[in-house]
Amino acid sequence: MARFGDGLALGPDLSSAAAAAVEQALAPLSAAPDLVCVFVTGDDPDEVEEAAVAAEQAAGPALLLGCSASGVIGAGRGVEERGAVSAWAAVLPGARLDAFRLETLKGDDRLIVVGMPEGQVDDVVGVLLADPYSFPVDAFVERSDDALPGLPLVGGLAEGSGLGETGHGEVRLFVGGEVYRDGAVGVVIGGDVAAATVVSQGARPIGPDMVVTKAEENVLYELAGAPALEKLEQIVVELPEEEQELAGRGLLIGVAMDEYADVHEHGDFLVRGVVGADTDTGAIAIGDVVDVGRTVRFQVRDAGAAEEDLAALLERFDLAPVEGALLFSCNGRGQAMFPDSDHDAKVLDRAFGPAGVGGFFAAGEIGPVAGRNHVHGFTASILAFGRAEDTA
Repeated sequence: MARFGDGLALGPDLSSAAAAAVEQALAPLSAAPDLVCVFVTGDDPDEVEEAAVAAEQAAGPALLLGCSASGVIGAGRGVEERGAVSAWAAVLPGARLDAFRLETLKGDDRLIVVGMPEGQVDDVVGVLLADPYSFPVDAFVERSDDALPGLPLVGGLAEGSGLGETGHGEVRLFVGGEVYRDGAVGVVIGGDVAAATVVSQGARPIGPDMVVTKAEENVLYELAGAPALEKLEQIVVELPEEEQELAGRGLLIGVAMDEYADVHEHGDFLVRGVVGADTDTGAIAIGDVVDVGRTVRFQVRDAGAAEEDLAALLERFDLAPVEGALLFSCNGRGQAMFPDSDHDAKVLDRAFGPAGVGGFFAAGEIGPVAGRNHVHGFTASILAFGRAEDTA
């Protein structure tokens, strides 16, 4: 008998699908679950809410955590653009589960986030699910290392609907028997638990390393002493035609995580998007703030690089055997990048074997890189569980 299980059921009756998915996830377990995660895709927020209630009833006394999403992952599959529910269940006998609900209050000149449980010495990992329309998830996650030192956060940004218009007020978050329409929810897992995280950014470096020599906030004016846009154009012109096409479809930039490394290669960067350029000033804008003196390198992303990166990271995974995992995959990594929605689920299945794996396609993924928590795009963020006695 297993300690982790997963399930997947399709609509159109989301309440019935939720009950069926939870029952599937519970079927292989050796004991009653301590934690059940449920993710729902549907075109009616009220039906998603009803599905959460049905899942809560099927899960029994276990802590239920989940959200709405544009697609779900379970039973070795990914499902997008149709009504579906995935469920994941975990037996964690030595664990402490501290559920939380985060809200924002307006201070004199800033937003204050309240609701995070006080850190404890045996905290292992936190799972965070957020509504991107109402919660300052980027700021909260980037500063979480100061408020919660050493606590890795893993999770994703929820979406209101995979089938219709998405927007403010359509997201549903659920934890501990309650359904919320804003903010964030999650659980801090502590105690006797073996868990590890990995974030696959799936980007491939192009061109040389360059030092940022002039910048302001998220705008890079100079790289290696030359206008940033000029350096970018030089690099792209020298690329093979195939990589020029990749750069044209979506250029990225990587910020080196270890400034003291002699060489920075694949996987050594925190990857961010290039979001704009100014031909008059020669500046480029990126999706993060980078200080003068940091090392950067342009990147491209394609299906091959994404698959290679994820498979390589899982091969080096230091938690064996993996018995269960939560997978938060970007909504741009499913059928938008690969031949089908199953890609990331299948890679985990090959790497982890019969482990119970559940998750959803997120509008942004949360996970630690180089020991600090970040919000990512186009990534696969994974929280894996092994045997508690493996935590030495």
